[in-house]
Parts: sequence; C-alpha cells; structure tokens
Amino acid sequence: MPSPEILAAGAVLIGLIMYTDFAGADFGSGIWTALASGPRAREQREELFNAIGPIWETHHVWLIFVIVTLFTCLPHAFGALFIALLAPLVIALVGINFRGAAFGFRHFGQETRHHLPFTAQVFSVSSALTPFTLGMAFSATAAGRIHIVNGQVQADFWSSWITPFTFVGGLVALAICAFLTPIYMCVRTHDELREDFRKRGLIAALVLGVVTTLALPVAWFEEPNFAERLLSPVPLIVVAGGIVCGVATLFFLWTRRYIFAQVTAPAAVAAVLVGFGLALFPYILIDQMTIAQAAAPRESIVAYLTILPFGAIILVPSLLLLYWIFLGEPKPEVKAKGT
Repeated sequence: MPSPEILAAGAVLIGLIMYTDFAGADFGSGIWTALASGPRAREQREELFNAIGPIWETHHVWLIFVIVTLFTCLPHAFGALFIALLAPLVIALVGINFRGAAFGFRHFGQETRHHLPFTAQVFSVSSALTPFTLGMAFSATAAGRIHIVNGQVQADFWSSWITPFTFVGGLVALAICAFLTPIYMCVRTHDELREDFRKRGLIAALVLGVVTTLALPVAWFEEPNFAERLLSPVPLIVVAGGIVCGVATLFFLWTRRYIFAQVTAPAAVAAVLVGFGLALFPYILIDQMTIAQAAAPRESIVAYLTILPFGAIILVPSLLLLYWIFLGEPKPEVKAKGT
C-alpha cells in the first residue's frame, strides 16, 4: 500500500491529467479561433465558442483541486513551487482571467448587438499564453534550476523557468491543447465542418509528434539527469504507450472513426504526463525535494484522503451530467454567411 503522501501526489497528477485533457481543449479552442481559415472560418469559430460555452468554467475545478491538494497535503512543495515559479504562474493566472473576461464580453456583445473590439484577439492570445507558461512551469520542476538550501528556496526570478528545456515544455503544452480541440470537435460537427476539424486534428497530431520528439534531444543536452530518468524502463514504457495512442489517434482520424479517437487522444496526453511524473519520482523538485520531504503531517494527509472520495461522489456525477446535457449529439450544420 503506498504511503499517504504518495497517494496525495498521485491525486495531484490525476488532477493535472484531468485539467489538461479537459481545459486543454478549451485553451485549444482559442488557438483554433485565431487559426480559423477557409470558406467556413466563421462557422469554425462559432462552433468552437458554442462548444465551450456551457462548460469552460467548470474545467478549472481540476486546477483548484490540484492547488488545494498541494496546499493541504504537500505544503512544502506548494511553498517552493509558488516562490520559484511565481512569474509564470502569475502570467498564467492573468491569462485565465483575461480569457474569461474576453469570452464573457464577446457573449455580451452578441446578445446586445454591440460588439466590443479585440475580444476575439484577447481570447486567442490568452488561450495560447496560459498553457504555454503553465507548460514552462511544469517543465521547470525537472529542469534542475531550483535549489533548496537549508529549507530555503534558491531560484532566480527568470533563469529558474526560462531555459531551452522549459521553452520546449511550453511548446508541448500548446501542441497538446491544439491537438485535443479538433478531435473533440469531430463528434460535435457534421459534413464539411467536420472535415475541417478532422484535417486540423491530423495536422495537430503531427505537430505534437514533432514537438515531443524535439523535446528528447533538448532534454538530453540541457537536463541529462532528467533525460536519463525518463529513458529508464518504467517511464519509457508509459511514454511508448502514449506514442502508440498518438499513432492510433492519427489512424482513427484518417479512417474517420471519431469515437475511438475520443479515447486515444486524451490517453496519449495522459501517458505523457504520467511518464513525466514517473521520471520525477520520488521527487517533486528533481534532486532537491522528495514527496516525503514536501509532505504535511500524516494525520492531515489521511484526513484529506478520507474526505476526498465523498467529494468525488458529488463532483464526478455532476460533471458527467453536465457533459451529457451539453455535449450530446451535434446539432445539424447551419450555413453562415461570410467568413
């Protein structure tokens, strides 16, 4: 039986996976809103906005879950991460708020027929900025630039999170978001519009493959310690499973088996995150802070883990009901004038 702190760290990883697989697609909608093109560009944008409208705020529940679990069960890690990575986390928070404001103002403009300027641009820029900086912050935990000396965090305000390795990590996060969105949209659209998202899904899958492949040599040259850990047997097997899921997603998109792609695409993303976590294990900050060193008193963690299933009993069925109501059968395609 894993120790309570290991279970808490596993809960954090599950929360990150859920946030990436669900909110990542929301961020990807902003990316594809900016990249909408062709004779149905306006329809693409409208369908993206309609898809995320009822659910986009809900997905931040997983980010809140991650933060609360860190603060409650792994407080020393919470303190170290938010000191060393204050800059990218604040930038991501600003992006989340600006994105939400832009989305709300756009809806208000549509309702009142007084469209506010730049809302779509702000929505797209903040949708790209947020996952990019979160990806950089996530990668920084393995970059070896954050040091703990006598219990105090020793990290430069910029160099601890701005490196070639973390930059590629940000690109991977962006590519993941752009990868998930069109695949999810393939089951919400029909005919030519569905073909548009299918093609974008194929392109995004290839881009994600290229970027993640690029991350390996960058990690090897910049952070050899982490690269060696990532290429050890267990993480390597998990990452290989993610590659298989990614290739399967390409196959399902190519053959238009969209339902199966809904499973393999998030599974590929989950495998990448699990592989990363296994490569870090037993550390939270590589070679600086282990999960055990980051942990709260055992009694606090046990109490939290005891309450957690009761919260899940309320949360998970509620989310499933929400998705069932708003993400059911796609509506028939409506032709829009102009682009």
